[in-house]
Amino acid sequence: MKYRIIIQQDEDGVFIAKCPSLPGCISQGKTREEVLINIKDAMSGYLQSLKKHNEPLPQVEEELVEVSA
Repeated sequence: MKYRIIIQQDEDGVFIAKCPSLPGCISQGKTREEVLINIKDAMSGYLQSLKKHNEPLPQVEEELVEVSA
């Protein structure tokens, strides 16, 4: 499955990643590469927990829209 993540760097230089489709699924890392590894691990655990508790997996449909700024 593919889910969108958002990566931001905080004022201390730490990278923070979150997955909007998986509420509360957030991770961090010292580098962009590290945060990608960590968020994938967090997402995997999140999805495994949903399966374990017979909860549905989030289905995501995305579209790109163009707006003028």
